Amino acid sequence: MSTIFGIPAPALYGQILIGLINGSFYALLSLGLAVIFGLLRVINFAHGAQYMLGAFVSYGLLNYLGIGYWLALILAPLIVGAVAIVIERTMLSRLYGLDPLYGLLLTFGLALIFEGAFRYWFGTSGKPYAPPPQLTGAMNLGFMFLPIYRGWVVVASLIICLGTWLLIEKTRLGSYLRAATENATLVQAFGVNVPRLLTLTYGLGAALAALAGVLAAPIYQVNPLMGSNLIIIVFAVVVVGGMGSILGAIITGYMLGILEGLTKVFYAEASSIVIFVVMAVVLLIRPAGLFGREA
Repeated sequence: MSTIFGIPAPALYGQILIGLINGSFYALLSLGLAVIFGLLRVINFAHGAQYMLGAFVSYGLLNYLGIGYWLALILAPLIVGAVAIVIERTMLSRLYGLDPLYGLLLTFGLALIFEGAFRYWFGTSGKPYAPPPQLTGAMNLGFMFLPIYRGWVVVASLIICLGTWLLIEKTRLGSYLRAATENATLVQAFGVNVPRLLTLTYGLGAALAALAGVLAAPIYQVNPLMGSNLIIIVFAVVVVGGMGSILGAIITGYMLGILEGLTKVFYAEASSIVIFVVMAVVLLIRPAGLFGREA
């Protein structure tokens, strides 16, 4: 059996794959957080709950309505995005212009409510969610066997992240969104409905979290705690990439996911803290993050 740095090659490749999969979810979730913070200046602590809601909506669509994975991949983000729009219009919009701490406390409270409600209804044991038949099985790459569904998750995440970045950075809608964060009054003077724009932005961020939840359901099962177990790591990823940096969230998500996977191979005891160690080092050297702008 071939080895790399004294590590069996299959074990190393397997951990890199796990790192890529985790990095895909880190990138998707931190992307949604970065979109919301960068354009609304809201620290959305409910993001983990919206990720969990996406998984549970897809589970409910399958078990109660017979709607399979592919349609759930579209419907679940739309449903969670609609719930987020109601939250933004009725609660979050009242906090714009105040200290960001108020938005953090509100969204943290909402996260606790959602998590508590689903723990009461479904318990804490995971609910199985089968992948679609088209994505079952594995592919022999020669140097390792790649589970098809996990490969799909990596590819889908890359496409969604790139598409979102292009939407924000390269389209007229994205230019309106970015301009509204700098000078909302001026943008509104040109006939743009800024409140509606901000509402849609929050809905988009929540929909990205829900989409990640649907993708995660067949891998990690559907669990009320799945969001709270992940949200702290995702916040660390956003801080390392730079608060509000779309590109930073994507690149840092994949980079730290792979680093975490490699750490499990070479020094497994440190794998649960390596992301936070990187965050501490980055904050000491560059407080704005790797891709963030200095104030």
